[in-house]
Amino acid sequence: MIRVEGHKNLFRDENSGALVDMDTKSYSNYMASKNRKLDQKAELDQMKNDINEIKALLKQLTNQITS
Repeated sequence: MIRVEGHKNLFRDENSGALVDMDTKSYSNYMASKNRKLDQKAELDQMKNDINEIKALLKQLTNQITS
């Protein structure tokens, strides 16, 4: 690996020429943020499912009362 001039965390792979970012703290922060977003999405999806279930139950209840 060859250090990229002017960047303390960037290296160039000698074989592929790819740039590699070796900043593990930033990567960890990124992954934590991504996991939080995934958790929030899962929670929101569960809430949507719960609301749909409540709506269906309310419809059943109102149908029973009016019948």
